[in-house]
Amino acid sequence: MSIGTPLSTSATRVMLLGAGELGKELVIALQRLGVEVIAVDRYANAPAMQVAHRSHVLPMTDGAALRRVIEQERPHLVVPEIEAIATDTLLEIEREQIAEVIPTARAARLTMDREGIRRLAAETLGLPTSPYAFAESREQVEAAITGGIGYPCVIKPVMSSSGKGQSVVTGPDGIDAAWAHAMKAGRVALPRVIVEGFIRFDYEITQLTVRALGADGQVVTHFCEPIGHIQVEGDYVLSWQPQAMTPAAREAARDIAGRITAALGGRGIFGVELFVRGDQVWFSEVSPRPHDTGMVTLCSQRLSEFELHARAILGLPVEVTQTSPGASAVIYGGLDATGIAFEGLAEALQVPGSDLRLFGKPESFPKRRMGVALATGASVDEAITRAKQVAGRVQPIRP
Repeated sequence: MSIGTPLSTSATRVMLLGAGELGKELVIALQRLGVEVIAVDRYANAPAMQVAHRSHVLPMTDGAALRRVIEQERPHLVVPEIEAIATDTLLEIEREQIAEVIPTARAARLTMDREGIRRLAAETLGLPTSPYAFAESREQVEAAITGGIGYPCVIKPVMSSSGKGQSVVTGPDGIDAAWAHAMKAGRVALPRVIVEGFIRFDYEITQLTVRALGADGQVVTHFCEPIGHIQVEGDYVLSWQPQAMTPAAREAARDIAGRITAALGGRGIFGVELFVRGDQVWFSEVSPRPHDTGMVTLCSQRLSEFELHARAILGLPVEVTQTSPGASAVIYGGLDATGIAFEGLAEALQVPGSDLRLFGKPESFPKRRMGVALATGASVDEAITRAKQVAGRVQPIRP
């Protein structure tokens, strides 16, 4: 693909469906390569809209509205950045060759909900996963648990983002609260959850996997160094790279990531989430887009996950060289307010090897991710300590 000049008749146009903080970094990476970018989301002034050439506000589960904006803008590439999108419309757009969907419309549809991707991984590909069942009521949840899943177990909406809506249930008394939490946090009004057996893992990783064109024009799969992370109630709060692994676990992780991404097809970066215990590795989830835990690559790799995604979707060469141990720590909103400000930035950036990103989200609430602290170090432990220090010194305040 040749790249034209933005805002001209030769422009290479990319439409981003989802304009949050990950999309914002992707827009910046694409614009550095001379791409014209259109950002779309359900609310105005979303982070990626602030740096895109143009933006549109619409409910992306509305297929007719989505088709209208795609036909209006005529992008060359449509890049989903969230799960809750009218994927049937994307299938039509791809079939009618109106635009290329990244990585493919089929991949967007399969990964829109946990059921599609879990069935592909476990039932079609035979990848190791936790035991699971799907349920459409509180009673079906209980039946799945007593019928074989057992306690403890994890209950998640089939469609949600960044782990939202998931609960660990240790006994019958926790079912009602877990069901209510899943229903509240799901991306669409779909009363369906996945009930997973609890794997007693040593740690979780994100295996960033890049499918990009090689010198011969064929797709080649690249693997970044594994990213370790900590989640609280399903939300990422801390990540680091590299995560130490045994050689056998490292090989198994890459094998699983390679197989699931090959099955999804297309080009771009995928965040493959895996559980690890010793040499054993289990598949958890996959996102066909940059991953929140992968924000650490903004400081730890020569090319961040956003630059890798931009290059890959444009058909350009990639490299996954890690330059330093790194870590990222979430900066929370801390309060309910609109248009908040932040103090302590100068003190935060006095930490050696530090950097940060403030996302510019128009509305804050206590546990909303409003920024991320980044740090490198001579070791992962040092990078983690520094990232926590940076995050701790940034203070949200009312304007």
